[in-house]
Amino acid sequence: MVSESEKKTAVAVVMGSDSDMAVMRSCVEMLGEFGITPAVRIISAHRTPQIAAEFAETAAENGIKVIIAAAGMAAHLAGALAGRTMLPVIGVPLISAGGLEGIDALLSTMQMPPGVPVATVAIGKAGAKNAAILTVQILALSDKSLAEKLAEFKKSQEKKVIEKDSALQ
Repeated sequence: MVSESEKKTAVAVVMGSDSDMAVMRSCVEMLGEFGITPAVRIISAHRTPQIAAEFAETAAENGIKVIIAAAGMAAHLAGALAGRTMLPVIGVPLISAGGLEGIDALLSTMQMPPGVPVATVAIGKAGAKNAAILTVQILALSDKSLAEKLAEFKKSQEKKVIEKDSALQ
């Protein structure tokens, strides 16, 4: 089933569980800083495989241009989606209870077979933020307004570091 928000956005943030929202909120917030309100879904590669397949197969026709997929443990969500779409998929590996501090999810997310790429970012919150920034970089290739916002963001990052360095001097 296609939600109304999916029809109005170019980005989908998909999580394997509602417990992942605690980390992925930082991704959604970072996208918001660039004026992007993503469709946010909970879809499991293992517990709702048909829904995951339908979502991936129809994402492009519903206006989605980039999918950010976050999961822990076996972390097959990003790969399952990537296998059923031609859209860029960015995987965010997450730490889960009883796991290996996210290393298990990292390896599951990045070890894709040739021909089915998943761009993989760091584990956890830093990765969630970077997934948002990478999404903006992809979209900015064909969106001048986003490219300008991205340039401002990069300048802001530079300024913060220079200010911190100056404070030490």
